[in-house]
Amino acid sequence: MPHNTALPPAFSRLLWSDALMVLALMVGPVVIPWWIVHEGGAADLATYGVVVSAVSFLAIPLLSPLGDRFEKRRLIAWGLAAFALAAAGTASLATLGHYQLWALLSFEVVPVLAMAVIAPASASFVAELVPPTRMAEALLRQQTAQAMGRMVGPVLGGMVLAATSTALTLWMYCGLLVAAALLARQLPVSGVQHKQPVTRAQWWADMRAGVRANWAVPVERGWTLVNAVSWVFLFPTFTLLVPLKVQSLGLSALWLGLCEASLSLGFLLGSLWLAKRWVAWQGRYATRITAALVQGLALAVAGWASEPLLLLLAFAVAGLCNAAMVLVGMTHRMLARPVAFRARMTAGAIMTTKLAATLGPALAGIALLQWSVPAVYISFGLIGALASLALMAVPGYKAFMALEHHEIEGWYQRAYPKAFEPAPP
Repeated sequence: MPHNTALPPAFSRLLWSDALMVLALMVGPVVIPWWIVHEGGAADLATYGVVVSAVSFLAIPLLSPLGDRFEKRRLIAWGLAAFALAAAGTASLATLGHYQLWALLSFEVVPVLAMAVIAPASASFVAELVPPTRMAEALLRQQTAQAMGRMVGPVLGGMVLAATSTALTLWMYCGLLVAAALLARQLPVSGVQHKQPVTRAQWWADMRAGVRANWAVPVERGWTLVNAVSWVFLFPTFTLLVPLKVQSLGLSALWLGLCEASLSLGFLLGSLWLAKRWVAWQGRYATRITAALVQGLALAVAGWASEPLLLLLAFAVAGLCNAAMVLVGMTHRMLARPVAFRARMTAGAIMTTKLAATLGPALAGIALLQWSVPAVYISFGLIGALASLALMAVPGYKAFMALEHHEIEGWYQRAYPKAFEPAPP
């Protein structure tokens, strides 16, 4: 865990909480897809991905006002507790030996709703704990803490799954989520807290205002749309296609965990070292464009690879690039958003990626009916890489990325004040 000298003590608690939360959440993507692939096959896995993403797409905008109205600590803790209850239900199905896709999906709806609350609150929390001048450093440390969880979680899940059973791994997943929820209760009190009841009209107005702000700022709109298009193709290369690729090479569940861990190791190394050096060498704009291109190419290599070690190397490179992209993108976007809109605007960006995550598995499932796993994997990686280059065509994007952190705070509202005016009834 990184040392936190000169940053608020409360920030240290956030780092530990993030690390455990991500560790717990990363066990699920190893064991649940593996169970589905072996019991229901690629068709069930594609259906699972589409349904979960579709529910998430609807839930995120509907629940996004929570992050700007209520204490973020409580939202995260209760969200993780709901996650743990759903994990217990899924583990019960596996213990009883009762695989049924729609029963599994009924339990997985709860974590989707929980993440619609957790993700915007967690992403915007750090901006309320540190001054703007330390935002980049704070986000870098948060990335590092999360990357540690991402690295340990898949390996732990893969090892337990390979050594024991799906049911026991799912019960471990449930236990980790309970621990993460308890630790989240120790987070500092932060965020806007409205004690008055919120009417349906106020809730609807808050949600509309967040969506309107995302769309009315040209840089945010263009950035979000480009990310969404590229994510349609990249999301399956990180999710649906990974267990199918591992299975096609005749590898065990441990290798699925190692693929996830390799991605996380790359993300960790990028957070600790490469991302900062990359930005110092190329600048924020060129780093964001280059990293997105190389990430897509690395995922295409993962699809082409026939050797397990090359597969792991490709995921590590993709993780390195993703760390650089997150560092230069998240810092600027979070600071540029007005404080009162951060959770809702974050939710708006997440909503579009969830739409892409709904379309991606469906498109991959259709493609797999015609072509092999490597052919689909390579194609999706290359198309995702090319689509990401459209960032260069977003109006004002290059100038926006050139702004320094002391210039960027609240920039959206200064540059586009009408985007944040109360929405007409």
